[in-house]
Amino acid sequence: MIVDVQVASDAPGIPSTGDIRLWVERALGAVVADRDVDVSVRIVDEHEMRMLNRDFRDQDKPTNVLSFPAGDVAGLPADESPALGDIVVCATVVAAEAAEQGKAVGDHWGHMLVHGALHLLGYDHMTALEAGEMESHERQILADLGIADPYQGN
Repeated sequence: MIVDVQVASDAPGIPSTGDIRLWVERALGAVVADRDVDVSVRIVDEHEMRMLNRDFRDQDKPTNVLSFPAGDVAGLPADESPALGDIVVCATVVAAEAAEQGKAVGDHWGHMLVHGALHLLGYDHMTALEAGEMESHERQILADLGIADPYQGN
């Protein structure tokens, strides 16, 4: 598994590349341990996130995390790892949410990256049933990482 990390923000408190890779690898490994995949993670500022959210989700505001599944890549050689997709995280939104919710900022970063990785695998939370399944996976992966249940109290 390859997790490429790009930091395009100078916001304070961005986790280390090692932590970012760990959170994504654990999320993906918990579900697709037998697949070799590539994932890109891009850490951005509010301006870039707002543009992405506007262009791809018709929401003209920054958000915490977006996931862009790659889909099938025609002509990819059999010995190449398929690209699973991209995860984009807005550093300042994650920090602000952590403060508002009284969570450790590192724990919230871990949650957002696990959440984004699960979206790449097809998990969603549009219905109560989907949300329950996705949140169950998130809770287990985060617990294995020593991160408290992010939904407790919600």
